[in-house]
Amino acid sequence: MSNTPKTWFITGASRGLGAQWAEAALSRGDRVAAAARSASTLDSLAENYGDLVLPLELDVTDEAAVHRAVAAAEERFGGIDILVNNAGQAVMGAVEEVTAAQAREQMEVNYFGAFYTSQAVVPHMRNRRSGRIIQISSMGGVVALPTMGTYHATKWALEALSQALAAEVAEYGVHVTLVEPLMFPSELGNMAPQMPAYDHARALVMAGFEGTGIAPGDPAAAGRAMLTLADDPNPPLRTLFGANGLPLIRPEYARRIALWEEWDHLAQLAQGTSPA
Repeated sequence: MSNTPKTWFITGASRGLGAQWAEAALSRGDRVAAAARSASTLDSLAENYGDLVLPLELDVTDEAAVHRAVAAAEERFGGIDILVNNAGQAVMGAVEEVTAAQAREQMEVNYFGAFYTSQAVVPHMRNRRSGRIIQISSMGGVVALPTMGTYHATKWALEALSQALAAEVAEYGVHVTLVEPLMFPSELGNMAPQMPAYDHARALVMAGFEGTGIAPGDPAAAGRAMLTLADDPNPPLRTLFGANGLPLIRPEYARRIALWEEWDHLAQLAQGTSPA
């Protein structure tokens, strides 16, 4: 456990895992700038923890509002030690089923929201030569399953941004970690209107999870895991949250390497060289 209280900035802090992480941090005496689309949803945190909480009404897709919120937290607490980009949205549906507006809104929240907030905190962390940026990705940030493509696309974008950011700010003592939850109780999901043409794809997804041992995780345990991650002096770039994800991920990456190797002759052809 950390001996020195930390200051957190957590988006999507009013429900789900975000609420668990805020509660876990506050319960050990840390300070939390808790952001949510409606400040009233943060009333219970403020009532229970008083001055340790800064409730912030924030739409993470509003770049100017994000910078104002970060500035308010910096002023109130004297600095942000840990940013948790948790605000998210998910629309489940085949690519043909999801509207362009739904796909764009997911990207605005899941990718650009995290982009804006990361940009807002990095100058302060860089100047202090310390800080943590924890991006809430998904197991769907490293695999892409049928009927989840537009949601997973937002997480793949976040993964790329965060890997690049981690290399850019390591020089300044700032760590970036992608947390990839498997399955936890959530209110994120919305279903696009389903077309019978893609019932087979939905069945394929369900069949893919059979026998994997993946089951809904305990949000309270995820809270404890987040504190352990935040306190680790050498945090990883990526970590799964939830058991039994590796049996799905290992074959996915093995298939990628095998396919690149099988079609390397085409890569050579495109280069203009003859295969060995």
